Amino acid sequence: MRRAPGDKGLSPAQRLTWLRLIRTENVGPATFRQLLNRFGTAEAALDALPDIARRSGRPVRVPSLAEAEDELAGLSRYGARLVTSADPDYPPLLTFIAAAPPVLTIAGGDNRDWQRTVGLVGARNASSAGIKMTRLLAGDLGAAGYTVISGLARGIDAAAHKASLDTGTIAVLAGGLDHIYPAENIPLAHAILDAGGALLTEMPLGWEPRARDFPRRNRLVSGLSLGIVVVEAAQRSGSLITARLALEQDRDVFAVPGSPLDPRAEGGNALIKQGAHLVTSAADIIAVLGTADPARTALFDHDWTPALTPELPPPSPDDKSQLLVALSATPVAVDDLVAQSGLPAASVQMLLLELDLAGQIEWSSGQLVALRYS
Repeated sequence: MRRAPGDKGLSPAQRLTWLRLIRTENVGPATFRQLLNRFGTAEAALDALPDIARRSGRPVRVPSLAEAEDELAGLSRYGARLVTSADPDYPPLLTFIAAAPPVLTIAGGDNRDWQRTVGLVGARNASSAGIKMTRLLAGDLGAAGYTVISGLARGIDAAAHKASLDTGTIAVLAGGLDHIYPAENIPLAHAILDAGGALLTEMPLGWEPRARDFPRRNRLVSGLSLGIVVVEAAQRSGSLITARLALEQDRDVFAVPGSPLDPRAEGGNALIKQGAHLVTSAADIIAVLGTADPARTALFDHDWTPALTPELPPPSPDDKSQLLVALSATPVAVDDLVAQSGLPAASVQMLLLELDLAGQIEWSSGQLVALRYS
């Protein structure tokens, strides 16, 4: 949902409804947006969910109003707040990524610049040279007025946060605010808040991070940043996932070169070969981002927001069979599904909602959809 100028955000009742909807089983950011597109409001979507779930063949659990109120009360005890994409303090750069989270938990960061941002990521088992380079980059970027974004992991992430405590840093978590990972960085998380930085997550309180949650976290690290800097990364690493997501989000990608003999340099060196900006100092980053700073967001397109679909009769079982034939394990655009299946766009949208609630499909960057076989 795109904010209108002067929009003061949701009412308390609407906020609770949004929270209940996004916390509903199998309702992720893409499904949330489709439900709002189909039914107009989160309240109407909640009312329609039982019937959609019945047609999908799998009941879904919708959190009660009391559970939503308890989550808000829990956030308050942690000194955190719930921020929705309809609120004026929603991180502005996130509004330009596909399937932006409609609801975030944020602690701190009230006085930090959320638009002049750079993400620093890299190996958990970082070398001493990588740690030193990270500290230099983060310190100089902070001195130049940039807020440093990272994922609070061991190694490069932790070094980036520590070096930018005084100038501003934001840590993106893979779990709930009460399940900071790794536990050894809990003191660092407190230091970030004490210094005026922020902790951010799309996960609810009580959520313990799983392996699949870290790529989701990484898309927020890149989405919050004008550009991503990879300091050290192996060929198969979360840092390279972050770099790929940054490219999909139209962000700049930078990499620090390293020795060909060090496996931790393979990923960064490969990125440079593929066209990433080579970095030897913060000046290299500032020179690229500075050409569009501070109005870089003008270069980004907002995530596609379709018009409200009209009410149509529910799709038939034959329609569902037609759509399943068109789907596969290869992600495909919804427009392509409409063309291949021959079904009305509104019917495809409703069928995708049913399949999503049944856990039969998954969404990827760029609003692509594929069958889930796990």
